[in-house]
Amino acid sequence: MSEGVVARLRQRLRHQADLGEVLAGGWTGLGPSELAVRPVYLEGSGTVPLGELFDLRGEPAGRIRFEGDLARADRLAAGLAEGEVIVEGSVGAQAGLGMAGGTLRIQGSAGPLAGAAGPAARRGMTGGELIIRGSAGAETGARMRRGLLAIGGQAEAYAGHAMIAGTILIFGDAGPDVGLWSKRGSVVALGAIEIPATYRYACTYRPAHLGLTLTRLRARYGLPVKKRHFAGRYHRYSGDLADLGKGEILEWTAE
Repeated sequence: MSEGVVARLRQRLRHQADLGEVLAGGWTGLGPSELAVRPVYLEGSGTVPLGELFDLRGEPAGRIRFEGDLARADRLAAGLAEGEVIVEGSVGAQAGLGMAGGTLRIQGSAGPLAGAAGPAARRGMTGGELIIRGSAGAETGARMRRGLLAIGGQAEAYAGHAMIAGTILIFGDAGPDVGLWSKRGSVVALGAIEIPATYRYACTYRPAHLGLTLTRLRARYGLPVKKRHFAGRYHRYSGDLADLGKGEILEWTAE
């Protein structure tokens, strides 16, 4: 199987770069020369073609892999609806912003608002899978509507803020106010978490569907799923009771 297109950063980004238009619309059938003319907004320079910043090679195969330090690259895969995007390292803010389908795999960490909603959007992520191997910045998954978001490391404050639906799994420790103002959806906390005061304990059980999800995440993405995640049980908290209150936080426990 072809590895698809590879986009290798020519030199380290000195300023913030907005890559929100690079994978907008249909892109999975485009080759390097076609992707190279897609616009990137570079702080201090205005709009430049992608090919000015990245060396692109390979053949269209529904997949693109970005190589290099993208910590200053924002909005990568914003609105993603198809295909597979792999980032071999960390990425800036708003990765996968409002994505609707496909897969975004970040092998490093992600800045704030990954998989969240844009400033004027009512909904964030509405489908697809967003996998962050490292840590995630504040408000990851904010206003999420559908899809799966997995964080292999820590999640900063307000993960899943005002969630409408969907699933967020946090393997590391969770920052404060996770799931605040959630209407529906699930937040699964495999590390330490402080349950918001507007959530109420419901029960302790072992959800069968979660075992299937964890098995798939380990097999497909190599996330750090441990035997204890299958053997333990989960405290279920309902909330946010200050809103619709049909969401949940599942907190892993060894008991």
